[in-house]
Amino acid sequence: MSGPGPLAGVRVIEVAMNLAGPMVGEILAHMGADVVKVERPEGDDARRWGPPFWKGTSPGYLAVNANKRSITIDLKDPAAVPWLLELVGDADVFVQNLRPGSLEAQGLGAEALTARFPRLVYCSIWAFGRVGPLKLKPGYEPLVQAFSGLMMMNGDEDSPPTRIGTSILDYGTGMWGAMGVLAGLVQRGSTGRGCVVDASLFETGLAWMKGHFASYNTSGVIPERHRTGSHRVVPFESFETKTGPIVVAAGNDRLFAKLAGVLGHPQWAADARFATNAARVTNKPLLLPLIAAVFATGSKGEWIDRLEAEGVPCAVINSLPDAVSHPQAAALGMVQKVPGDDYSLMALPLSFDGVRPAIRRAPPAVGEHTAEVRAERRRTRG
Repeated sequence: MSGPGPLAGVRVIEVAMNLAGPMVGEILAHMGADVVKVERPEGDDARRWGPPFWKGTSPGYLAVNANKRSITIDLKDPAAVPWLLELVGDADVFVQNLRPGSLEAQGLGAEALTARFPRLVYCSIWAFGRVGPLKLKPGYEPLVQAFSGLMMMNGDEDSPPTRIGTSILDYGTGMWGAMGVLAGLVQRGSTGRGCVVDASLFETGLAWMKGHFASYNTSGVIPERHRTGSHRVVPFESFETKTGPIVVAAGNDRLFAKLAGVLGHPQWAADARFATNAARVTNKPLLLPLIAAVFATGSKGEWIDRLEAEGVPCAVINSLPDAVSHPQAAALGMVQKVPGDDYSLMALPLSFDGVRPAIRRAPPAVGEHTAEVRAERRRTRG
């Protein structure tokens, strides 16, 4: 039941719920793997994260479960474990993000399964990591955004720490997990053995802080929050116009000189206070109000046209509907209709030989494919 793509023929067993673990499986499924999602009889918790709901299912579940098949297994029933082991025996990849220790107690942990199936790539997704004093601590996106330092770096200079407005740790950890799985499959191709892949929301949060950490580690100064701006590059943020904000990113001295010309103040590029990026960072409180005052005299459309004509990087601040309906999004084919239903999902942000993997099947209902997968096992054995 694999689809077209570079992972056609790869079988994945996903024993995962919520977002990060299923994100691993969805990435692999979009690339062509046959992903069998193993759910409790009541289904993935994320199915009930709402409102809103689409035909009784949360959009949060729909967002990370396309191109999969769903079966139900009650892992509290000892009789169910042998069937799951049969499925794993035919699989290339096992993905799990259940409560730490729960699978180990049933002989389904990484050590046991990779010993029994040496070619298996076993991927675990954790909240705080596989080792350390917090390895057993449960965690969700907002908790780990707070704990990793991301919240402290996000928001206005004078506002409280702010959560990033999307599940960046769940989706990012799923991305890292999928990369680890792909590396494990490559290793297996050369050695014949799989491996154990571990990723966690906390590690992803720390990784997303790598730029801030590099600044802190070299200067001893904790970077400050800068709303839409940067503590290393100036100007690199939003400015209000008569008709709404735009973002301007003059990432080097040449671009700043062009920006100064567009704003009618070419002398700024030769001013010792502003001539270099280091000087602009030092004199940011002086420079930004000067720039803001000029932008406030025109509309965002006028400024975008003038900036783009001179090659100064800039953008309007789109709403979600504006972003997904833009001709650029349409040209890329990032929004795809779900087969057999009347809604769309975001596609995989990768293309292979110029073709983006398609959403081939809708996110499955709970246990929708249990009978189908059981029948496949019977044919395989018989």
